[in-house]
Amino acid sequence: MRDVLFAASDIWMIAVGFVCGVKFIRGHHNYLLGLEWIVMGVSGTNFLIYGVTKAGPDSPMYRIAFFLDAFSRSIGFTLILVLGLLAVTHRYKPSARVEVGAFALAAVLGFLLSEFAEEIGTPGKVFFLVTALATSGFLCYFAWRLWKFGERTHAAWTVGATALNLVVASIYDFWRIPGDDADHTRFYILALFTWGLTMLVIYRAYAALAAHDERGDAHPAPAAVSNPAGRRNGPV
Repeated sequence: MRDVLFAASDIWMIAVGFVCGVKFIRGHHNYLLGLEWIVMGVSGTNFLIYGVTKAGPDSPMYRIAFFLDAFSRSIGFTLILVLGLLAVTHRYKPSARVEVGAFALAAVLGFLLSEFAEEIGTPGKVFFLVTALATSGFLCYFAWRLWKFGERTHAAWTVGATALNLVVASIYDFWRIPGDDADHTRFYILALFTWGLTMLVIYRAYAALAAHDERGDAHPAPAAVSNPAGRRNGPV
């Protein structure tokens, strides 16, 4: 039963990663979020194959899984996520140099934090937790923006998914779920489901804010419309 739940949770995350990743790119031209979601989908696919085939630590898939995990936990689902969301919170459009630099940084840190995890030890684990906490803080701000503009359902889902994601980040390296097996199957069932849910919630919330911004551009507030002639309205 555990294996079935693990596979279902992983397939769920894979589907959300690829589908919403493509939608981010095609529908919103947001390559930061789109590519990161696709990276999560690739990571889930590799992890699923690794789990189904029962590959051991000597398998290339094992090292790939560690790298992609560190990639997203360090910069991908943290800094890149925040930069991508700034498009709808602050209308920020990063340059191609910034986008490439962000992914390059994620790749470098992902390599270092996965290849030298034992040498780095606890500081690396604390780093992952701190980045998760900082990202959660921004997602709470993101939820506040949603609430402010009347998207209260999306705001509530964002807060709930963020809280669940923070629970996963907190126990990832520091606590073992009671009764879990040597492969941490129970934990990964929870984690994969949570990551998939969080990605879906963020995509839907992003689309809602993007639609709000488009409506604002199409129908500017009356105060924002200036009188080109500089004349007073009404009788003189």
